[in-house]
Amino acid sequence: MEKITLILVALVAVEHIYIMVLEMFLWTKPRTLNVFGFSKEEAERTTVLAANQGVYNGFLAAGLVWGLCYPDAVIGGQIQAFFLSCVFTAALYGGTTVNKKIYIMQGLPALLALLLVIINIT
Repeated sequence: MEKITLILVALVAVEHIYIMVLEMFLWTKPRTLNVFGFSKEEAERTTVLAANQGVYNGFLAAGLVWGLCYPDAVIGGQIQAFFLSCVFTAALYGGTTVNKKIYIMQGLPALLALLLVIINIT
């Protein structure tokens, strides 16, 4: 169970690194436009906003990696739980305000990982 938890937390971190790269560096590229459903014109107008969002996704990923690497498993789990809670909260907001797919793509993995982390640290 512990390995599955670590893998799931790592996958959430990788997902947020991927989102960070899309938002900060590839925002106006065709693949990113397709992923987010923006036109080239919309993307060009929102480049700075997207890059700012990318920074926050990078912070979420960094926090999860920090929790995974922390030498004390209990404290590392608490760090993971905090950042997974942040990811889940952001997914709830994004799913409500932007696109319901965010509930599944970001919220569900974060929630599953959070539940497993809580089980492992209690």
